[in-house]
Amino acid sequence: MSKIRRCQRIFILSLLSLSVVAPLVFVSHRLNLLTPLGRREFLEELYRAAYRTDTLKLNAVEQEAAEELDEPNQVVYTEKDFVSTIGYDSENNHDSNESRNAGYRGATLEINGFNQHGKEHQGTQQNDLSFTSQGRNIHDSQRLLEKNIEVTTKKVQEIKNQLNLAKAYLKIAPPSSNLRLRDLERLSREMELVVGEATQDSDLSMSEVHSALQKMRHMEASLSKVYRAFPDCSNMAAKLNTMKRQVEEQVRSQRHQATYLVHLAARTAPKGIHCLSMQLTAEYFALRPEERKLPNENNIHRTELYHYAVFSDNVLACAAVVNSTISSAKEQGKLVFHVLTKSLNLPAISMWFLINPPGKATVHVQSIDNFEWLSKDNSFLESNSSDPRYTSELNYLRFYLPDIFPALNRVVLFDHDVVVQQDLSALWNMDMKGNVIGAVGTCQEGKIPFHRIDMFLNFSDPLIGKRFDINACTWAFGMNLFDLQQWRRHNLTAVYHNYLQMGLSSVGSLPLGWLTFYNKTELLNRQWHILGLGYSSDVDRNEIERAAVIHYDGLRKPWLDIAMGRYKSFWTKYVNYDNHFLQRCNLQA
Repeated sequence: MSKIRRCQRIFILSLLSLSVVAPLVFVSHRLNLLTPLGRREFLEELYRAAYRTDTLKLNAVEQEAAEELDEPNQVVYTEKDFVSTIGYDSENNHDSNESRNAGYRGATLEINGFNQHGKEHQGTQQNDLSFTSQGRNIHDSQRLLEKNIEVTTKKVQEIKNQLNLAKAYLKIAPPSSNLRLRDLERLSREMELVVGEATQDSDLSMSEVHSALQKMRHMEASLSKVYRAFPDCSNMAAKLNTMKRQVEEQVRSQRHQATYLVHLAARTAPKGIHCLSMQLTAEYFALRPEERKLPNENNIHRTELYHYAVFSDNVLACAAVVNSTISSAKEQGKLVFHVLTKSLNLPAISMWFLINPPGKATVHVQSIDNFEWLSKDNSFLESNSSDPRYTSELNYLRFYLPDIFPALNRVVLFDHDVVVQQDLSALWNMDMKGNVIGAVGTCQEGKIPFHRIDMFLNFSDPLIGKRFDINACTWAFGMNLFDLQQWRRHNLTAVYHNYLQMGLSSVGSLPLGWLTFYNKTELLNRQWHILGLGYSSDVDRNEIERAAVIHYDGLRKPWLDIAMGRYKSFWTKYVNYDNHFLQRCNLQA
């Protein structure tokens, strides 16, 4: 009998020994299969599974027993409340902050050993799981958390929102005045270190995400404590509104100052360009009169050649237009450039083309002071603008092209802020269908620029509303082909003068052009002329590279310091910065 009992004891002890040794063998075997990083994560998860506690309850802030505070009680969620909120199907996936927070917390609980799909009675059964099933659940929960993070990619933004709220509290009172504020300041610094320069969740590693989630819970608790320390909502709201108004006023002031400085820079000649004009003018007057003449001036009246006009007082701008057109042309000997400027700038521009001859092309520089008929018409001075770019005679010369070029039949007019990238000879063979001007339309929504005629003209005025269609397509100046024969036949210069007498001089030269050439415009393919490089950062680079002519319309001209850097290289490559005059005036690309 005693022998039987002894055998039973040995058998029981053997089973007990096996129950102790078997888990050790399993863990050792599993650790050998894992990588060093996976081994560390497995041990951490095993530790959490063995010693897990209710994280949310530990982080919950105890309610202060202050009867005078009228605020909702702190809600402590149970495990199943959080677990039940997790859903990955399209029907249950919500974008609200509450559902995102629940998803993250539920996933965190899943890692700590809770089963996402478990019910209340399953919590008891979970203690009986084997190490194998526990390990599988850990890896499944890891994948679950990764998937949850991919679905709700807003954690970084939520952290930054918490930081902004914390900074608002810290501005109300110095951190040294309150223990809770000091704790909030410390947590803010820690969260800033975790997030760093991240702008989206994908910028963070898995370990950083774990750390961020943990610190977010601590921050929530700290913010709740601080909120109870400053319960006077009306006082706090007043302080925040004061801060908000001060910041808004600073923003308005800075924007106003920035706008003023941009406009000032746009209308002021840079020191380098002024220096260049002075240097060239001095060199011009050092020449003998017979040395001041440009070559091939006999070509300026030949109608079979390609005539391009530029009205400008800027030496570098004229140089870029001429150089880019010549570089892109297939027949350079057919090109004739007519540069019209004020008498003050004529010596400098002439000298530039004397020392930088245009090859086989012809350049003719002329002063507008030679046009006696122009001095009798000072309608451009009636503009409401104080900007010399819009009140200058050069801006209104486009309405007198038949008078300026009486011997020519066709002419292409360039603004001085354009760059030519392709051969333009096809323009000269274009059928204008009896129209006077060829231009690229600006009436297509979503394209740059977009203009509606009623944005510039008052159609409630009977003089406008009865004569023009409010849905008429607008178009752009900058690169335009003019049929001067049709212009003379329709006497459009007289039409322009009629609109001036009607008091429309204040609307600007562009709307005046729409009125003067109304129903006389041939719309060109958009690829001929791309605009917006002087004010918009959204111009498609592919469109720029394919365009025949690109236009830096707007304030940010390519020769100014405020030019848009992404487009400037299209212009600078046509300016010879190795020229000793440019180097002497410190003009650089």
